[in-house]
Formats: sequence, C-alpha cells, structure tokens
Amino acid sequence: IVEKVRNLEGANGLNASSGDYEDLVKAGIIDAAKVTRSALQNAGSIAALFLTTEAVIADAPEEGGAPAGMPDMDF
Repeated sequence: IVEKVRNLEGANGLNASSGDYEDLVKAGIIDAAKVTRSALQNAGSIAALFLTTEAVIADAPEEGGAPAGMPDMDF
C-alpha cells in the first residue's frame, strides 16, 4: 500500500473507508483544521508557560560514578 501511494501523483491516495485509490480532496478527505490548530495552540501554550514561569519541576541528577564494566569472557 505504501509503495502504491508513493507512486501516485497529486492528492491521490487510499481512501481507507472504501478501500479505493482516489483523489482525496475531491472525496472530501482533508486534514482536520480544528485538530491541527488545537495542537499548535497547545504547543505554544506550553512553550509560553516554560518561558514565563520562574520555576520548573524536574528530576534532580543522581550522584554516583559510572557503572562497572563487563568482566573478561574467557572460554
């Protein structure tokens, strides 16, 4: 399916509902603008929160040396 869709031109693709390969725009299958807008707004909101807050909760780095290496494997 992926190879066939890659070889199609324009807005053609697989209509998963009908199983046909067709022009998706003419079939009315388009990206949901509300979902895309909502995702961008949420990402911007989180970025603004990090920029304007005076503190961020994060895990403290653990103190300790490097873990021991693997022992020699003599057979």
